[in-house]
Amino acid sequence: MVNNLLLGICLVIFSTIVGAVGAVMFKLASKRLEKGFFVFLRNIRLYLGIVFYGISALIFVYALRFGDLSALYPVAALSYVWISLLSIKYLHEKMNTYKWLGISFIIVGVIFIGFGA
Repeated sequence: MVNNLLLGICLVIFSTIVGAVGAVMFKLASKRLEKGFFVFLRNIRLYLGIVFYGISALIFVYALRFGDLSALYPVAALSYVWISLLSIKYLHEKMNTYKWLGISFIIVGVIFIGFGA
């Protein structure tokens, strides 16, 4: 039973990473929106974002087979961590002390949920 939950947690973590990549693709696609709606519809990053989000959702649904929703769903909060890290790397966004503190709280919270499962 513990191995199943661990597999579920790993799948949810992977799902959040894939979803975070999708969100970054959406942000990159949004830069083309100002050039016009039809130009935006021809943007490959928009479609990559949709694909990554879709794959993320499928992985998440599959992961739910391996544990209780109440144990697995809080792990999805890690998506905020991945988004922040990817935003620094690929979007050149800046982080301040409050954002780092918030990310730290998310990580600690996910660890507490994991031990409580």
